[in-house]
Amino acid sequence: MTQHTDPAVAFFRKRFRTFKQLSSELGEKEALQKMFAGYTETLKKRMAPYIDNVSLYEGLRNSVSEFAENGWEMDVVDISNMGMDAALEIQKVCPAADISREFGYEKPCFLVCDPDGPAIAEAFPDLKADTLCRQANGDCVCIFKFERKR
Repeated sequence: MTQHTDPAVAFFRKRFRTFKQLSSELGEKEALQKMFAGYTETLKKRMAPYIDNVSLYEGLRNSVSEFAENGWEMDVVDISNMGMDAALEIQKVCPAADISREFGYEKPCFLVCDPDGPAIAEAFPDLKADTLCRQANGDCVCIFKFERKR
C-alpha cells in the first residue's frame, strides 16, 4: 500500500464517495457530468499560473512541490524539440489507486486523470496533452506528455 498525505486521502475519498452517491442517483454518465461541470475553468485557473509565460518544463517543475504536498511523487523532463515546447510529467505514486479500490473501482483514472484531457484541450487550445502510460494499466509510472508550439 502506498503512503499518502492527509489532503490527498481526504480529497480522493470525497471524490469517490460523491461519485458513488451521484451515480446511484443519476447513473454514471450524468454523475460525471455533474461532478465536472465547470472543471475546465477550475483547471485553467490552477494551471495557468504555472504554464503561462514560461516553458512547459519550467512551469511543471514549479508545480512539483504542490503535487508533493498532495501525495504525488512527480518528476518532469524537458523534451522540447522540433519547434515544440514540450515536457513529460512522470508520476511515480498514484494516491488515488488504493482509494478507488476501496469504493469498488478497479482503476481511478476515470475520476482522477481522464477529465483533465478534455478540460486542458478546452482551456488551452494551443496545448496538447496525452497520457502515455498508467500505473493502473500495470506500468511502473504514469506519464503525461504536454506540448505546444514555441
